[in-house]
Amino acid sequence: MSVELPFAPVDAVIRRNAGGLRVSADAAEELARRIQDHGASLAVTAATEATTDGRKTLMPADFGIEQVPEKDGLELPVAPVDRIARLDIDDDYRVAMDARVALASLLETYADETAAAAAALARHADRRTIKAADVETYFELEQYY
Repeated sequence: MSVELPFAPVDAVIRRNAGGLRVSADAAEELARRIQDHGASLAVTAATEATTDGRKTLMPADFGIEQVPEKDGLELPVAPVDRIARLDIDDDYRVAMDARVALASLLETYADETAAAAAALARHADRRTIKAADVETYFELEQYY
């Protein structure tokens, strides 16, 4: 599966949580893949919500968002997030623009939390570089909590 999300904005999210640590390209790639998987999963749930309401358009409320943030305040670009939302849902669904922004906001929060945890794991390992293994380890540990 190809990753729809460009690595540069994901790298920027990791770096703002890195606290001076370096970031490997593999870490940005791994986080981008995880963001994509999570976004596609959220879209499937949102499509189920929309279908229950008799709609074919995903709205912010389908993602559990009441207040949609400004798109300019987000690091993650909306166009790739739209493609991520459509990965695992039927082609006859539409994704409203504010729903795309809402999903981008959710995914950026997810990325921030993951990046902060990966940075903590790198520090714990007494390294100055966040690696893909730190992102992977975070998700392995997360399943136990």
